[in-house]
Amino acid sequence: MAETTGRILQLLGLLQSRRGWSGQELAERLGVTTRSVRRDVERLRELGYPVHASAGHGGGYQLGAGAALPPLLLDPDEAVAVAVCLRVAAGGSVAGIGESALRALSKLDQVMPSRLRSQVGAVHDATVTLSSATDTPVDPDVLMTLARASRDREHVTAGYVDIRGVASRRRVEPYQLVTTGRRWYLLCYDRDKADWRSLRLDRMTDVSAVGTTFVPRQAPDAASYVRRAISSSPYPYIARVRYFAPAARIAQTFSTASVDIEPDGPQACIVTTGADEPERMVAWLAVPGCDFEVLEPPEVVAAARAVAARIARACRSSGADDHQSPMAGPTG
Repeated sequence: MAETTGRILQLLGLLQSRRGWSGQELAERLGVTTRSVRRDVERLRELGYPVHASAGHGGGYQLGAGAALPPLLLDPDEAVAVAVCLRVAAGGSVAGIGESALRALSKLDQVMPSRLRSQVGAVHDATVTLSSATDTPVDPDVLMTLARASRDREHVTAGYVDIRGVASRRRVEPYQLVTTGRRWYLLCYDRDKADWRSLRLDRMTDVSAVGTTFVPRQAPDAASYVRRAISSSPYPYIARVRYFAPAARIAQTFSTASVDIEPDGPQACIVTTGADEPERMVAWLAVPGCDFEVLEPPEVVAAARAVAARIARACRSSGADDHQSPMAGPTG
């Protein structure tokens, strides 16, 4: 009995993780026959989980939304309250919360009746969240559409405005959502450009899953790809800088969401980052308070020399080397 119960819970987890499964796929994952899968599906239905089955080519099992919530230990009012809170958390700026909230919201949304979805939308629309000027809010419906399309491998179309203000229409294969704590990004394959892209969700409009699916490609690591993209690609000047300090120390100063940090031995590291103006970049690079060397590009190297010379002239003009401070004590 315990083995059967555990298998039913495993089956429920599989049905929640993907839109559709064939009976043979489920049997292989569970290590049972397709006949056992059919029996376990019937047990889930008896418990109130709306498992739909379809025959023929492309058929299989799918966990859908029923007339009432399955027994998730939540009544409808609690489900609405949880969904509203998850929407706020998913679009918020608390580090480490957004992705977990979105995963939980996606699971809840998958089995929530339409009447409760309407209540969630009404409560959310009637709620105003005060945020700082640096926040980039994302429409929760956009988050949910992209989360479902990524899970179900469904094509998406959307309007997009890039960093230069150029608007375009994108046809993409969505793979994974990534949050830095303040912003959401989508790792996707752009079908028109035939290449991988990371798109900021707050710059996306009219997002729609078109109903057709795609075969997954070999995708790059989402976190690494987005980190490199946001630390360099939007900027005209990309600098590589060697810091004579361990990578862990430099990571305490620079957010890994805005720079790429690679260890260069135990006592040094290489930082890659971008900026619009070389001299402003140099001032920012000096923030860690340790020795560093600008490796490239030449414009940033020249800016570092110019800033260093300017600071040296400022020290000479102050007379700091020629006159003793009146607050200093006797020497000798």
